[in-house]
Amino acid sequence: MPVSHDDPLHAGSSSTGGCSPAPREKTGAEQVVIVLSNAPDMLLAKRIAHVLVEEGHAACVNLGAAGLSMYMWAGQLEGTEEIPLVMKTTAARVPALMDRLRALHPYEVPEMLVLPVMGGGQDYLAWVRSQTQG
Repeated sequence: MPVSHDDPLHAGSSSTGGCSPAPREKTGAEQVVIVLSNAPDMLLAKRIAHVLVEEGHAACVNLGAAGLSMYMWAGQLEGTEEIPLVMKTTAARVPALMDRLRALHPYEVPEMLVLPVMGGGQDYLAWVRSQTQG
């Protein structure tokens, strides 16, 4: 059975047994990145997602199911139910996205983690870039 070159587990392999590295995502301002955050409730999570996508800071925001976050804050163990947010954007848009997220978010220190995207479907990555062009 032939191997699909879209399969990240087998990227670069061929029927002759050759192996080359999978194509990497771009670097610099055009690199697609994932920004992780959360919101204290679904209503605010939807508002944040709506604003970030409508204003072009993110191409897409996924809202997950509520889950319990455990953390230390001001010397106390806290347990809070939160809605996870997964935002797809470009490195160039991260500063504006983070500024807007801070403005929309009620937490003194909202979670904002930026993760690199090492690769993916080229059509999808191009779509993310097109949706987030400032």
